[in-house]
Amino acid sequence: MAKDTNVEAAEARLRSAGLKVTAPRLAVLDAVSTPGHRDAETVFSLVSPQLPKTSLQAVYGALAALVSSGLARKIEPAGSAALYESRVGDNHHHVACLSCGNIADVDCAIGASPCLTPSNTNGFSIHVAEVTFWGLCAPCQSSDTPAV
Repeated sequence: MAKDTNVEAAEARLRSAGLKVTAPRLAVLDAVSTPGHRDAETVFSLVSPQLPKTSLQAVYGALAALVSSGLARKIEPAGSAALYESRVGDNHHHVACLSCGNIADVDCAIGASPCLTPSNTNGFSIHVAEVTFWGLCAPCQSSDTPAV
């Protein structure tokens, strides 16, 4: 039986990033490859039906490997668990809802990376800017839910 082309592509992505192809890495890569931002527990809940013997610790290990190899990105909004996404390499930013915690991508503010210019670099060579804009998402704006 031939392998699914999506599985072959995922295996190739892992290999090209210098990672060994394992079932947990393939499953975690698949879980973070759809648009959105997921915490490790959500990734675990997506992975565990196909890998019932896997652990949350194995998911954390796979996520760390994907992040360090550049196949995934980890963001850590204040007051939230670390979130993982597959959108990498474009220096995009995020907008976060103060009420419900929803996170969405925001394209780079102006120009190419780092797309923001600090008033003082203190001698640093700046490569990336990571910004989280905070506000209220559309559903929370129309509800009576107070912002946190």
